[in-house]
Order: sequence, then structure tokens, then C-alpha cells
Amino acid sequence: MAAVARGRGLPRAWLCRRAGPGSGRHYRAALCTELKQPLAIKEVASRPVRPHEVRVDVHFCGVNFADILVCRGQYQEKPQLPFTPGMEFSGTVLETGTDVSTVKEGDRVIGVSGFNGMAEECIIDPKTLWQIPERVPLREAATLPVSYGTAILALEHRACTRPGETVLVTAAAGATGLAVVDVATNVLQAQVIAAAGSDEKCKLAMQKGAQSTVNYGQGGLKEAVRKLVGSGGVNVAIDTVGGDVFLEALRSLAWEGRIVVVGFAGGTIASVPANLLLLKNVSAVGLYWGRYKEQNFPVFSRTLSSALQYCQQGRIQPHIGAVFKLEEVNDAFLHVIQRKSTGKTTTAVHYAGKPMEIWRERLCLAWRVL
Repeated sequence: MAAVARGRGLPRAWLCRRAGPGSGRHYRAALCTELKQPLAIKEVASRPVRPHEVRVDVHFCGVNFADILVCRGQYQEKPQLPFTPGMEFSGTVLETGTDVSTVKEGDRVIGVSGFNGMAEECIIDPKTLWQIPERVPLREAATLPVSYGTAILALEHRACTRPGETVLVTAAAGATGLAVVDVATNVLQAQVIAAAGSDEKCKLAMQKGAQSTVNYGQGGLKEAVRKLVGSGGVNVAIDTVGGDVFLEALRSLAWEGRIVVVGFAGGTIASVPANLLLLKNVSAVGLYWGRYKEQNFPVFSRTLSSALQYCQQGRIQPHIGAVFKLEEVNDAFLHVIQRKSTGKTTTAVHYAGKPMEIWRERLCLAWRVL
């Protein structure tokens, strides 16, 4: 697989890497060297891949709120300093270990890396790589693992959403919220009520397929939902906000409704009034997307395969609100923290300067329009 350069077996793509202070190859990475401080872009020494590993040339890396939390020391997982954030990425395979047969050099892939994706290179277990279909651009592919993986797990696996049911989505203009709207509407054929904090965000959710919207910045969520669907309520609610928004969504459920707790973006974790579960025979379930990778990998893998398939078929259309360069990663974090983001925020790691790949991406986009 690897080309031989000057008598040494090196992957072809390594030849364009910079030489560092020593004799080894180096690449750029965003490093968290101190919690609650800005990330630094530094040169990192490349290491050899082990027999069961794959080296990927990272093109795009998704920016998730979990990346911000882990850099503050506020996430469930606490990597040892210094570390590179970045849970999801897209790129091309540079090199494979001797025991790897599932991917080869040049394959376009998405990866779920834990926390090390915001770098020009990522070494990863091939088990957590999925090949990107021909017509899916790398930029869109990078948005799929966390947001669409969560949406598919929440709607299909946890809530068992059926066609024609009514789904309430909170924070509907965020990365996960828009993905839920997209999957619920365009894959599951559900009726979606999108709840967001501004008219502009509500309009975006409508453009993604929501049938109705609620601006909960202008009044109570429960009463607004009641005006839309009557006293019967909604069949499914997917909540990423927590606090009072979660409680109002819970009270908006219909008989045998299901609410899925995905996150607490509002900063408050609500207590569940058990009497509300009893009175309407409703269910409140949680969804920790990343935990499925360790506890039920077949389900985890199936959701990512489904996301890629839906994207290839044109059934979902990921919305990318902003793209930042790797050296602008702190601006990207601030963009998310200040709630300026709609849809997915990504970093373009070192995509510029690859004319053949740029041509390929434009062709992919043209195919999707046809």
C-alpha cells in the first residue's frame, strides 16, 4: 500500500508533511494544554501506526458542545492533558496497519475518535471508521456522526417513532435539533413541531421540513403546543435543553407519549415528576450517544451506516451553519458558546490547497442537486 521513498517505506501522503525539529514527521493539531484556556495550534510528532490501526488525513472535524465541555473539565470523560478535542471527522485514509483489511489508502471515511479529531492526522481503530458513499461530500459527511447519529438513535431506537406521529423538537435550530427535524420529517414521515428561541431559528426549522414552530422566547411551550395540537398532545418529544423547557415538553405529551432526554444545553437538569409519567402512561428515557459505542456497538454502527445511506439517497440534507479554519478553533468554540450557531459548526482542518479533492467535492455536490 505504501510507496517506497528513498529506500524507506513511507505512505505517499506522508511526503507532504513538514519535517519537525528532529528527523520525524510532524502535523498540526489543536491542543488543550490547560483547562478553561484557549486551545493552542502546535506541531505534533507523527508516530508509526500499530498493526490494528489506521492513519487518516483529516479534512473536516465537527465542533460539538461536548468538545467545549471537555476542554473546561466539565464533561463525563476527562482526558489527560494535553489532549486534542474533536469527536467526529471526515477525511481520507493515509496508511493502514498490517492487520487492517476493512479500509485501504485513499478511502474516504468518517470517524468517531473520542477526543483527538481536531488535527491534520488522526490514528484510529478501523472499527470506528465508516466509508463515505461516492456522492456524499466530505464536508457534509463530517456532520453526520454526532448530530445525525443522535437523531436516528433518539427517534428510531429510543422513541420508536412511527409514521404520522407528532414529534416535538426543542432547540430545533441547533445541530442535533435540525438533524432530528430532518430525520423525523424526511425519513420517518412524522409531523414535526420545532421549538426554538427566536423567529429566525424557527424559520430555519421550517425550511428543514417542520410543519409548525414555537418560539419559546415569547411564551410558554406547553400552551403553544396545545394551541397547535389540542389537548391530546404530542407523541414524541426530543429535548436537548433541560430545565423548564424539558418539563413543559413532558407536560405536552399525549397518552403513552415518549420523551427522550438528549442533553441540558440550558444548563439546568430538571427533576422528573413521577406523577406525570403515571397519569398519561408516558415514558421518559435518556440517550447518551457515545455510550452506545462501548455498550451496544452494533446499534451504534447501524445508526451511522443509516445516516450515510440517508445522505447518499438525498433523504437528509445536513445544514452547516459555519466553517472555521483549524487555527480559528477558538473562534469556532466561541461561536457555539454564544449561541450564534445554527446547524453544524465545523473546522476545515487542512482542506485548502487540495485542488483535486476540491474538484471532487464540487462534483459530489452537483450530483446531489441532479
